[in-house]
Amino acid sequence: MFARIRSDIQCVLERDPAARGIWEVVTCYPGLHAVWLHRPAHWCWNHGLKWPGRFISHLARWFTGIEIHPGAKLGNRVFFDHAMGVVVGETAEIGDGCTIYQGVTLGGTSLYKGTKRHPTLGKDVVVSAGAKVLGGFLVGDGAKIGSNAVVIKPVPAGATAVGIPARIIPSKTGESADVTEPHAKFSAYGITQEDDPLSQAMRGLIDTASGQEHQIALLWQAIEKLSSSKTESDCVPADAARNECFEAEKLNQLVGK
Repeated sequence: MFARIRSDIQCVLERDPAARGIWEVVTCYPGLHAVWLHRPAHWCWNHGLKWPGRFISHLARWFTGIEIHPGAKLGNRVFFDHAMGVVVGETAEIGDGCTIYQGVTLGGTSLYKGTKRHPTLGKDVVVSAGAKVLGGFLVGDGAKIGSNAVVIKPVPAGATAVGIPARIIPSKTGESADVTEPHAKFSAYGITQEDDPLSQAMRGLIDTASGQEHQIALLWQAIEKLSSSKTESDCVPADAARNECFEAEKLNQLVGK
């Protein structure tokens, strides 16, 4: 038990640069208190003591502002950061090392009792502020949910989900979108360098247009060289694009490259 408590404290120190020491974490972090209070509530729930389990979770909600149903399953080193207004449903499962920020809802879309109504988060998932994950599906290991996203379908491992409804950005080589080193660093609030699929699409279109203009300019230059027996005006129109003027770099800056 004490080893698990030390692990809970250490994960806060690792992921929150504002944490200045163990005593501050133990006394001033409601997310940590919510996890500790959930454990006896979950024990009561699993041993047939439904009312005591709900009452403990109700007290935890009152003290911390975080509502975790006693039936929900939490793994090790789960961190609720600034987590006022978080709601975790009865059949939700949160894997080891997950980080959940304020205003997150792990909710259900079904009213049928006894079914898997709430999502399952794999290991090391980051769910950013205000996100809603709704339904009994799986969010894969290492996935990231962007701020205010509304996720209503499964998210593959390492992928990033952003938008309403959420659009899925696939992972690269099975890892998170922002991994550039052998060991992935923790990404606060799930922020990545490539977390907007619309910007990625725009950058692709800009690069394609720039490449096409370059090819057209080369073609006109080749035509000019081949026109040895005719005057330039006979072969090449006056308005032919011999030089490139497409400002790809400027447009990429506008879309955030």
